Amino acid sequence: MSNDQTLVSDVMSTALVTISPDATLVEAAARMREHNINALLVPSTEIAIVTSTDVLDAVARELDPAEVSVGDVMTRSVETVTPDLRLTEAAAMMENFGFSHLPVVDDDLVGMVSSTDITAQLS
Repeated sequence: MSNDQTLVSDVMSTALVTISPDATLVEAAARMREHNINALLVPSTEIAIVTSTDVLDAVARELDPAEVSVGDVMTRSVETVTPDLRLTEAAAMMENFGFSHLPVVDDDLVGMVSSTDITAQLS
């Protein structure tokens, strides 16, 4: 059971799963499936993310996931949160911006919080 004092750091995942922007969408989908997650961090000059929705959108547009790179579909300059942000505020950000994942940054990238993490905590 949660209260308004629950912080992002209380529920975030700290096992950061990454993928190269040069990897194919097939590789990204395989890595997500292997780790049972819906988003991967893409290390670059700025924090980027690729999600299962990005992969599905590419397939729906009839792009070949074996030919399309993560860099072609990833979201660049993603919104981030700090570990000490209240979980209710992170949830509001996700709802307002239509995001399912927020990288957690404290000087460096330290985790990821997902709508699934928040739903599990707040329900």
